[in-house]
Amino acid sequence: MANRTVATAQSVHGTNPQYLIEKAYRQRVYDSLYWKEHCFGLTVTGVMEKASELTSIGGCYGTNRRPTEFFCLTLKLLQLQPDRQMIDVLLDQTDFKYLRALAAMYFRLTQPPKDVYEKLEPLYGDYRKLRKRSSDGPFELTFMDEFVDSLLRENFVCFITLPHITKRMVMEDAGVLAPRISPLDEDDDDDNYSSNGENSSVHSSN
Repeated sequence: MANRTVATAQSVHGTNPQYLIEKAYRQRVYDSLYWKEHCFGLTVTGVMEKASELTSIGGCYGTNRRPTEFFCLTLKLLQLQPDRQMIDVLLDQTDFKYLRALAAMYFRLTQPPKDVYEKLEPLYGDYRKLRKRSSDGPFELTFMDEFVDSLLRENFVCFITLPHITKRMVMEDAGVLAPRISPLDEDDDDDNYSSNGENSSVHSSN
């Protein structure tokens, strides 16, 4: 029972949500000590509690491809299929950065492209440091905005092949998404406004 998707779960991208993770890696999770000791009978609330205790992100590592706790909890969320409102709350909260990263991974795996862009792009403004377990084993330093960027631009993240996502430019051209305004663009506009205001004051004083 611990390895089954909940009976009420709906198909995601045409398949059982768990199958978004390749069978070989799912089996490594099922066989892992962390899964057996901490994920058996875990509820969505339990996943949130475990995720708040995470200290790194990552997929599988070492010669035996041992799954990280982050990877195990990703599979558990796919099994449990929490409702969209709950995942939105997890993405919006800022107290637990690894919980937010886990929610971002789950959201990228399960939601349609338009929602993915609209919900994950605001996380580009989160510059907090994250520890990432490399495939060789040692930890590396990354940042939340870099992790989010990998979810939106890459095909393979944390040993998971991500579902195909339409490029943002294509969706903009089709009118599905409005052009994205970068915070850097907003800063430039503010600088220009300030500069123009100063120039106007100079001209008026002359």
